[in-house]
Amino acid sequence: MSRNAGSRNAAKPSPKTARKAVRKVDRRVLRTRDALGDALVTLMHEKPFEAITVQHVLDRAGVSRSTFYTHYSDKNDLFLGDVEDFFEMMSSLISRRAEVSNRVAPVRELFAHISAEARDFYAALVASGKVNDVLEIGQESFARAIERRFAQLPQARAMAEGRRAALAQAHAGALLSLLTWWIRRGMRESPAEMDDLFHEMVWSGAEASASASVGKSASPGRKSPGPT
Repeated sequence: MSRNAGSRNAAKPSPKTARKAVRKVDRRVLRTRDALGDALVTLMHEKPFEAITVQHVLDRAGVSRSTFYTHYSDKNDLFLGDVEDFFEMMSSLISRRAEVSNRVAPVRELFAHISAEARDFYAALVASGKVNDVLEIGQESFARAIERRFAQLPQARAMAEGRRAALAQAHAGALLSLLTWWIRRGMRESPAEMDDLFHEMVWSGAEASASASVGKSASPGRKSPGPT
């Protein structure tokens, strides 16, 4: 997934492979990974994924074959690794910049970033058969980030930990579903409007969940009314 210059200059967590192995990397390695990822995405705008070879990527990125295989096993590994790097960078944006707000996900920034290339890239993803892989990786990344954010915000701390985790998964899925819906219908709403809509959903659900948690914790102390 393409990352613009602003994304590259932002602080990024250590890249992770699709197998969740976290590795510390230096700037030179990051530049190589970015070059390869951007080359693959550019090629996906030009031809079907199955028609792209590793050599096509190497020629476009200006990277040697030995360097490529130092980092990736094949083009699928490159694609999934680049997608995961992108979603980890995007999902952690609010925490990394220590934003003071009740937002749990950078919806506005995500939608604004994707809007520049959404139609063509989404069509390329569908054609490649990898759209479900992308959505699954995105949901995992955002679920982790939303759960961490819930733990930081006073209005969500009343929820039980297990309930926070469940809601984080649900909201991450809703976010990716909203993104897909928004792209398919022509991105009529602004990224800011989609951010407002998403967070209205989040906090209406969080308030109901917190009330349910309080009600359950109080119920053991209640006594059934005696006969009249």
